[in-house]
Amino acid sequence: MRNMAETGRSARGAVALEGSVMPGSISVVIPAYNSAPQLELCLKALAASSTAVREIIVVDDGSTDNSAGIQAGPAVKVLSTGGRRGPAFARNLGAKSAIGDVLLFLDSDVCVERDTIQAIGAAFDADAELDALIGSYDDEPQSPDFISQYRNLMHAYTHQNGAQRASTFWSGCGAIRRGLFLEHSGFNEAYHRPAIEDIELGYRLVAAGRKIVLDRSVRVKHLKHWTFWGLVKTDVLDRGIPWTELILREGLMPNDLNLQLSQRVSVALVFILVALSAFTALLWRGYFLIPVFAIIFVLLARYWVEFSDPGRSRLASGALVSAVAILCAQAYRHGMFALMPPLILSLVLLFVKHRYAKPSNWRLLRLSAVILTGWSVLLAVLYMPVNSLLFLWFIVLATLGVMNSQFYLFLAGKRGFSFALAAIPFHLLYHFYNGISFSIGLVSHVWKRTGRQTPLQP
Repeated sequence: MRNMAETGRSARGAVALEGSVMPGSISVVIPAYNSAPQLELCLKALAASSTAVREIIVVDDGSTDNSAGIQAGPAVKVLSTGGRRGPAFARNLGAKSAIGDVLLFLDSDVCVERDTIQAIGAAFDADAELDALIGSYDDEPQSPDFISQYRNLMHAYTHQNGAQRASTFWSGCGAIRRGLFLEHSGFNEAYHRPAIEDIELGYRLVAAGRKIVLDRSVRVKHLKHWTFWGLVKTDVLDRGIPWTELILREGLMPNDLNLQLSQRVSVALVFILVALSAFTALLWRGYFLIPVFAIIFVLLARYWVEFSDPGRSRLASGALVSAVAILCAQAYRHGMFALMPPLILSLVLLFVKHRYAKPSNWRLLRLSAVILTGWSVLLAVLYMPVNSLLFLWFIVLATLGVMNSQFYLFLAGKRGFSFALAAIPFHLLYHFYNGISFSIGLVSHVWKRTGRQTPLQP
């Protein structure tokens, strides 16, 4: 590792001799797959930039929509991968075709701010030893639904609180000297899907002693619309498991971004919380969990009232009705009769809110949701059994809250207190399936190391 770092420092000195990097020397590379509406906005934002770039290269990765046909001016060049090859291959293809001194990789669902390009060029011009730079999502994501707001704000918070000397690379908005990128063979094309190809490149750059900086002032807007299952799939299959294998293979787990020590401890605490919940459920035949799930449902109903999509599917509606039916049945079975009205009223509020969601009615709807939430919390506390295990459960939950309090305060400051409360169950679930991802990645890594099977490509 030391020799690699020394080699990296020598090579970096050679790169520095190339001279200043002005914004006009930046080539923008954008991989696109079935993202025509977002790509159009992305290109319009680049066209409205205060500083022009050398060129814009859109690489169509086998799209079946009009992504390949969208252009926003003569500076846009469109390439094709000839089929679905993955963003790593697409970015590499664009990089080989580029003529700028610096490559700026953007996702097709990302919009630069007016001064983003100028800031990137100035950063490279001011620091001759700077090898790569990554930016940050802003705190005003476009998609208004709760899941998208929560997830994109979490990304923004993570970026804004990361270390200035970055430990990896990010292709959503990441700039790198073209010669250096080609010298390190670009992104690993074994990743055929959007995964951790940018993180893996960052690990190689750091191992070679390269300087990567997180510039929090370089901000972009994320246009992505997240669904719940899309979020889970991305976090587990596309990020969590392959990232775990990369960490174990390289022996590098920096205390930065998603890998901060507080996040790792939170994962462990969530598993302790789940274990305590399962034990108490067996001990009291689910008695303890009924008030907990009732609070969670009402909290989620609170956000569904304001942030859900109008066209809720029949499947989702059926799931909501089934959840309330099960909770009410269990509440009736255990004599928790007072929990049933707020659950039923929360469900009714969900189904009528779009009919009455007029500006003149919002105050009444919000007040109703607040009353139902307070009612549920009060009753749940009254129904809780008195036991040392329950006290331990609350201690673990409170510790989790304290460790992640800055993130929740950030959400409250941006979207309100009730939004932050509704985000807590999702955040705890995020820690839970991160633990699952790490466990699967660990087993996969050990299995491959023992030689019992041929290593699978990502």
